[in-house]
Amino acid sequence: MTIARLIAGRSGEVWSIHAQDTVADAIEVLTSHKIGALPVHDGENAVAGIFSERDVIRALTAHGEDALRLPVSAVMTAPVVTISPETSVMEALALMTRRRFRHLPVLEDGRMVGFISIGDLVKYRLDRIEAEADAMRVYIQSV
Repeated sequence: MTIARLIAGRSGEVWSIHAQDTVADAIEVLTSHKIGALPVHDGENAVAGIFSERDVIRALTAHGEDALRLPVSAVMTAPVVTISPETSVMEALALMTRRRFRHLPVLEDGRMVGFISIGDLVKYRLDRIEAEADAMRVYIQSV
């Protein structure tokens, strides 16, 4: 299964933030949309970085209350690792596990076409395992 099939048919916007927006602005977007990370755009690159809850914690630890006034570019995770729609779900899951991050932008021809979380990939795997178990039960009962 490829990432393209995983994200096909998704509705809803991929929320993002501009690199020069403040950390406070980014926190507001995260909070209002109940999400854990945002792709960061700088106007030149498709994705300049990722701003996550972890970045909030690091910024507050390092800068205290002043962190809220910093531009997102000062505290985001960069450079960003991306995948293509042709990447398999298992490759993406292995990459996220190995590199210890929870979000990946999906780029095609230099533009972002999706943003996946480790939760998306784990849900897919659990659904597959459940379907395989159901198929095994049906097979066993028919023998």
